[in-house]
Amino acid sequence: MARAVKTPNAAKAAQEKTPSAQAPDKAPNTANDKAELLAFYRDMLLIRRFEERAGQLYGMGLIGGFCHLYIGQEAIAVGMHKARQDGDQVITAYRAHGHMLACGVDPRATMAELTGRAAGVSKGKGGSMHMFAPELGFYGGHGIVGAQVSLGTGLALANRNSGNGAVSFVYFGDGAANQGQVYESFNMAQLWDLPVVYVIENNHYAMGTSIERSSSETHLYKRGVSFNIPGAEVDGMDVLAVREAGQKAAEHARSGKGPFILEMKTYRYRGHSMSDPQKYRTRDEIDEVRKTRDPIDHLQDRLEKAGLADDAALKAIDAEVKRIVADAAEFARTAPEPDPSELYTDIYAEAPAQ
Repeated sequence: MARAVKTPNAAKAAQEKTPSAQAPDKAPNTANDKAELLAFYRDMLLIRRFEERAGQLYGMGLIGGFCHLYIGQEAIAVGMHKARQDGDQVITAYRAHGHMLACGVDPRATMAELTGRAAGVSKGKGGSMHMFAPELGFYGGHGIVGAQVSLGTGLALANRNSGNGAVSFVYFGDGAANQGQVYESFNMAQLWDLPVVYVIENNHYAMGTSIERSSSETHLYKRGVSFNIPGAEVDGMDVLAVREAGQKAAEHARSGKGPFILEMKTYRYRGHSMSDPQKYRTRDEIDEVRKTRDPIDHLQDRLEKAGLADDAALKAIDAEVKRIVADAAEFARTAPEPDPSELYTDIYAEAPAQ
């Protein structure tokens, strides 16, 4: 594991890695490698373009309430998706759009949920922060900081009790890492050997306070030490490093060894939410991370150096993604709003007959 090092700013912190957290530095050379890397590129670009358009719709007044964008953190949702198997669950906080798309939710249904339309994935009633797609293994964005950690641990308990072999992937941020229910969940998960992978998306600023000012231990993968939960620090800006670490953590949990903690060192380019003035960091810091650590640019460079894609091929992927996002935005703008009677539906679930 890496030696604890205090860093003066998040741009430098985003570059910290441990040897085990880095993707193998070898050029891909098979058709499968090429297909996987191009799929990674497309999926990250889809999240990036989707979030950019969501920001525009918010500025036009078409998205109400809060809106938290995933721009800069795309490699985590996309890379971790490769560790999932059928039946596994994903649960996260309110920065949920990228995870929805990585789980395979239709961009139209996701965007329509943002604009509160009946065709939204949660019938327009969840909005940006509370959308669900359990049929695809996505158990929600959640608005209460850290609450999803206990819920995701409960999913893992259900998996263990049913013996279904599924793993619960629980995502939360560096701000939520200091919440009490997180540690109650850690304790129970290790005590009962629950199949759960805790993924800390450490973008260094929580809502607006740097991790150095809010946490006495800034290496969050160590937070499970007192519970005997193993952890690893990962370069969350490298989709291949994320994939490799995610697969190892999932295998640990799936084999009956209990929980695993992954700390993804990442960086969000936009504010905590759309209302964040970002006075706690400089534009130069953001630009430096974009220039040196961007997950999409990093993968593009890898593809081009390996001779797996040229500029024309990558531009064609971007053009396809832009068409998908433009279509989703138009659909979300023009689709009908829910009937007022929807206020009285989906309040209770029918219990199965005993």
